[in-house]
This record gives sequence, structure tokens and C-alpha cells, in this order.
Amino acid sequence: MKENEMVFGIRAVIEAIQADKEIDKILVKRELQGELSRELFEVLKGRDIPVQRVPAERLDRLTRKNHQGVIAFIPAVTYQRLEDIIPFVYEQGKNPFIVLLDGITDVRNFGAIVRSAECAGVDVVIIPNKNSAKISSDALKTSAGALYHVPVCRVLNLKRVVRELKFQRGIRVYAATEKAEKFYTGADLTLPTAIIMGSEDKGIDEELINIATDCIKIPQKGQIESLNVSAAAAVLLFEVVRQRG
Repeated sequence: MKENEMVFGIRAVIEAIQADKEIDKILVKRELQGELSRELFEVLKGRDIPVQRVPAERLDRLTRKNHQGVIAFIPAVTYQRLEDIIPFVYEQGKNPFIVLLDGITDVRNFGAIVRSAECAGVDVVIIPNKNSAKISSDALKTSAGALYHVPVCRVLNLKRVVRELKFQRGIRVYAATEKAEKFYTGADLTLPTAIIMGSEDKGIDEELINIATDCIKIPQKGQIESLNVSAAAAVLLFEVVRQRG
């Protein structure tokens, strides 16, 4: 981890939190105490930022600078604003191609999906603020650098976004689920398209399925219940590429 991907020092970390900087996680020295420490935890209240108590030696290995017992990890890639991306896609005269990830928490699956998305020409990947993998060094590595090229948007409410895409933006939203009756090859993906992929254990939230324009599935002949989510995503994304010629 490069030092410019970290913020260290209690006051600096507090200021980063108050400035609403994207923070993946914060490491805090196990025995850290004092007024500034209390201020740090007060600022963290109500915020979805993971905090880990660790030995001082671990912090010392990360940086030789005066970390004061606190290091915050900043994403190497900045999340984009969805309200900026969609109009830009239309202004370019492009046919929108969007991927939404519901409950994909494994960073390797996340990175692999973004890698396929970049190769398939996806315009934006949308993830929820909570219960989702984040842009980390592992995700960057698995994506083979694709996370530097595909805009990723974190949103507070995935259901609201799906409604907006469908009803306000004129985008057909397909939920990829084994509950579907239609095979993915039967969907017209030449139109403005968004595809929702869900977690391997829980699938897509039932409310999202109900909001979606339609549901699609991949035909299977084997004994295993389903494909790995990143493999399934690749199949569906390149069907879009095939249909659009």
C-alpha cells in the first residue's frame, strides 16, 4: 500500500471523515486512548466505516511516519456520481450499458466482474453503500486495472436507482436470476440496458426483482446449482456485445 493511499495521524483522519472523504477502513492502535481518540470515535458514530483495533507493530510496518496510532485507507480510485455519468453517456450518443451489483461482497468477484465489464464496454458499475465490496487493492488487482477505466458509483438506495433508470431514464433493467422463465438470449439487449447481478448465496433482493423490467437466466445442464457470479456476469455482458454487433 502506497503512503499516498493512506491518511495517518488522528487529527488528519478526523478531518478526512468530516470532509466526507471515501474511506475503506481505519486501523487504530489497540491501546489508543486520550481526548483525540475519543473525538475520533465520536466522529465515526453513525458512519459506515470499518474500524479495526490492531497492534502498534502493524501500523509501524505500514508507514514510518508519525501515525499517532491511526491510519485510514483511502480508495485508489474515486467513486463517481451517477447523476453525472448517465447524462454524459447520452450526450456521447451512446446506448447505455449498465451493471448493478446487489450484495456482491467478495472483492475478487467484484474485481472480476469489473474486468469483464470493461472488456464489454459497460458505461458504469453501480454498487450500494452497504453490503458491497469496495474498491480495494485486492479488487484492483483482480480487475487487472479495469477499475481505473470503468466508472463505479456507490449509491445509498439501489431500489431507488433501479426505479430511476427504468422510469425516468428509459433503460430496460434485467434481473439475472434462476427464478426467471426467460433465457438471456431471448431479451432484446440492443436497447438501453442495465443488468442486475446478485450474491451467490442470497441472489437479488426480491424487491429489486419486482421493480426490474424483466428477469433473465442462463440455461444450465450440469449438477451444480449455479455459476460463479463473475462467470455468469461475463456470459450476460458479452451477450449484450454480441447483440449490438
